[in-house]
Amino acid sequence: MLNRPHFTLRGTPVSLTSLFVLIVMFAAAALFARLARAATQRALSRRPNISAGSAHAVARLVHYLVLTVGIVVAIETLGVDLAGLFAAGAFLAVGIGIAMQGVAQNFVAGVSLLIERTIKPEDILMVDGRVVRVTQLGFRAAVAHTRDEEDLIIPNFLLAQEIVTNYTLNDPVFRLRTSVGVAYESDIDRVFTILHDVGMKVEHRDPRYEPRVLLAEFGASSIVFDVSVWISDPWVAPVAKSRLNHAIWRAFKDEGVVIAFPQLDVHLDAPLP
Repeated sequence: MLNRPHFTLRGTPVSLTSLFVLIVMFAAAALFARLARAATQRALSRRPNISAGSAHAVARLVHYLVLTVGIVVAIETLGVDLAGLFAAGAFLAVGIGIAMQGVAQNFVAGVSLLIERTIKPEDILMVDGRVVRVTQLGFRAAVAHTRDEEDLIIPNFLLAQEIVTNYTLNDPVFRLRTSVGVAYESDIDRVFTILHDVGMKVEHRDPRYEPRVLLAEFGASSIVFDVSVWISDPWVAPVAKSRLNHAIWRAFKDEGVVIAFPQLDVHLDAPLP
């Protein structure tokens, strides 16, 4: 009974025994693919010149490659002619392809991202106006974490086709900017020195880069300065900017520098006779 053919697939008789062998081979292929992924990631993680995100991306490619080869070998072992099977299902494949166009688009985009490695797990991105940290990069979508402790599922085609800012593509250095306006009576040279000294003490500052202070413009009621500080972690940029602004406020208070604000003088003329 186990060896009796119950149906045929492209002229190949299929019995319970052959089905059992096929399922075992599928399971073995899945297990071997997982082992290959773990071994690849473990081997690449030991190399100092390969980041954790790159190792994860290569391991995922190896996983799917081994799994695909195992499935093809299992079907061929069953005796099914894959070329004939694909030819017979061409019309069905076209219909499924149209219905699953979005899935296919995300899959192709996911493969491109894993191969190019322009976006990797642990990268910090600006997507649709939101700063996120990539936690998982799959073949259909990426999972990212926001600064508001939210988890976002981002389709891969958005990452592949839209303009995405990757703050950690080549290095994690991030330029932090803030502006402040002082009264026209202020000593400009003294203001430059104060702002530079404050920038030198910012937490998370990258010591390879000096703070940059620029006189941005002569405003209607203030002289506006731009302060730039390079930090080593873009994820903490809001906290670092808050501390920078607080330090500027405290330093100006201690040095007697007035932070200007818009003022309007109103003159009331005497009524005409």
